[in-house]
Parts: sequence; structure tokens; C-alpha cells
Amino acid sequence: MKPIIGLTASLELGRDEYGIEIADTEAILAAGGLPFMLCHLTEKADIDEIAEHIDGLFLAGGYDIDPTVFGEEPHPNLGVIIPSRDAFELALAKKVMALNKPILGVCRGAQVINIAVGGDMYQDISTQVTADLVQHQQRAPRFHGSHFVEVGESTLLHRLTGMRRLKVNSRHHQANRLVPKPLIISGVSSDGIVEAIESTQHLFVLGVQWHPENMARVADSASLGIFNGFIEACREEGDE
Repeated sequence: MKPIIGLTASLELGRDEYGIEIADTEAILAAGGLPFMLCHLTEKADIDEIAEHIDGLFLAGGYDIDPTVFGEEPHPNLGVIIPSRDAFELALAKKVMALNKPILGVCRGAQVINIAVGGDMYQDISTQVTADLVQHQQRAPRFHGSHFVEVGESTLLHRLTGMRRLKVNSRHHQANRLVPKPLIISGVSSDGIVEAIESTQHLFVLGVQWHPENMARVADSASLGIFNGFIEACREEGDE
């Protein structure tokens, strides 16, 4: 049987409907997983039950994260936040990690992973980072790799992609800052922005700041390697 992948959904302000990116479902299906969209639940028992039933969790991209969840006031450049999504994803990520089930987070999802273990993030890198930044909000098609990421040797990301330097797409103005144990930084851009994090204590916990689901559409080998490795880890979880 295909492993069941819980796929987090977004909400639009003022609209009572959930939404997911088709590229997310395509990438999961192509790698052999079966995606199920997750609505924003609040009861701990419901969240625990979801975590027990799924074989892996895909934390999708989306709007900004409420900085009050890591003890900061909102920056003037903070974008849209969806409090119900923040609360649900953080609680679910913590539970899934406690069960040692695989997690793949992209863009916002990488930040959820980091905050779930006590990390924090830049609310707006363009004004909070003093280095000369590369373009992190590209003006190019979504599938286009617009800048490079240096990958740490012997990391999960390195094993999945087989590469020490990746060309990635980029659509973000926030990024992880403090990355606490058991996470490590496994990828950085040339300007020092954290581009990938992963856990040293879990079967498979990986967060990437870019969108491999879009690049998988053009058969980018690194993106396909990330999804194939994630689904294979979920398959091993489901077989236990």
C-alpha cells in the first residue's frame, strides 16, 4: 500500500475554504505517496489521532508565521498570518516528531519545524539581515532555480541529492535564524541565509526554504531525490 502523507492546507483571509498547491500533490504522488489534505484542528486528541494514522507529514508553504509564537512583536513588514494554521501545524509537527515519523517541510514548513523545537526566525530578511542578500523573491518561473545553496557534507540533504551545491528556486522573505538541537543547518545560501535544516535524532525530518515541488515538475534531479527519499522513509514507517 502507498504510504499516507498528511498534507497541510492554507486558508485565505475572509474565505471559509482550504487550499493546497497541485504541485504538492503531484510531487507526493509521483514519488509513490498518497496525499491527504489536513484541515486545521484544535483538539489535542484529534491532532494526536491524525499523527497516529499518517505515515508522514508534508508541511507546505504559505503565508507568514505569527511571531508571537516565538515571543516577538510583529515586524512592520510581516505579511498575512493565519493563526489557526500556525497552532495546528506546530502542535502536529511536535506530535509527529515525538512519534519519530518522517516530516518534509518546504518554505514556511521549514520554519514550522524549527519553531516547533524552540527555534526562531527572521520576520523580514531584507530589513533584519545586514549582509548583501541575493534575490530571495525571484522574478522568474516557479520551476526555475535562481540561486545556489551550499549543502553540508554527510547530511541527509546531501544523501538525498548527491550534491554539495544545489540550484534552487526562491519565494520567501522570512527565514530561520536560531536553529536549536536536535536540528542542524544543512544548507546555506551565499549570503548566509539558512536554506535547509534537518534533525540528527529522527528518522527523517528535513526542512528546505525553497520549493522542490515546483522544480520536480521539470524533473530536477535534486528535487526528485528529496521527494523520493521522503516517501521511501514514510513507506518504511508504514511497514513497521
